[in-house]
Amino acid sequence: MPASTTRLPDILRGAQDDILREWMSLQLKSVGRRSDLIREDELREQSREFIATVGAALRRGRPDDISAPEWSEVREQLHALSANRAMRGFTPAETAMFVFSLKEPLFERIRQEATDAQALAEETWAATVLIDKLGLFTVESYQKTREELIRRQQEELIELSTPVVKLWDGVLAVPLIGTLDSARTQVVMENLLQAIVDTGSGIAIIDITGVPTVDTLVAQHLLKTVAAARLMGADCIISGVRPQIAQTIVHLGVNLGDVVTKPTLALALSLAMKRIGLAVVRAAAPSA
Repeated sequence: MPASTTRLPDILRGAQDDILREWMSLQLKSVGRRSDLIREDELREQSREFIATVGAALRRGRPDDISAPEWSEVREQLHALSANRAMRGFTPAETAMFVFSLKEPLFERIRQEATDAQALAEETWAATVLIDKLGLFTVESYQKTREELIRRQQEELIELSTPVVKLWDGVLAVPLIGTLDSARTQVVMENLLQAIVDTGSGIAIIDITGVPTVDTLVAQHLLKTVAAARLMGADCIISGVRPQIAQTIVHLGVNLGDVVTKPTLALALSLAMKRIGLAVVRAAAPSA
């Protein structure tokens, strides 16, 4: 519907204060009102800006095409609002209701302004199309923000779950916990190689005690990490090879080559100490 055939711009401009007052009343009484996440004055300011921005867009563009350049400011405002609420902990429904709750006061104003049934139907339909599209855009923006937030959190968890620990001068350890996939292997490899460069270590222990299962793919990831470390001048020891994992590796026919393995981290550390010419001895008991 072209902008010239709808009275929505005039309705919003002439009754903006009344619509805002009724809209705020509905939002404050809503069952999903999150007073713990947003203050009333902040909600009121967001609502006021939204009505003003929508009214300006309606005067320039069509109510059925919010992808047009005339609606860019409205889209930016809704995207910022959705992202902010996603970060604060609002649900998708609570975020979308900011837009959808505008229907009731807007429809009531249209009913009061309509001169006949035909005009009432046309204006109501134009408002319905507009609010629905703005609401859907809000949900999509919210979802994109949540997906980006989850992706960043996953990356941070991967970083935190693959630390490189300096056990001794010249000895590093990488305790792995959970599933080892391609993305995580890349992080492990990068962290380990950087630690080798930073510390000048010649031995790296890769501990897989916390890895639940080892299949062909996991074994290949381990071998790639070992090969990369060797290119940097460090020998690798794989520790935490439990009986079940040993049987699985044999059953799969995976060839670990000349990679040294140990059943526990303690034994791997003991071997590493011997390789760098150190020995751990029990101190003599103090005399009485």
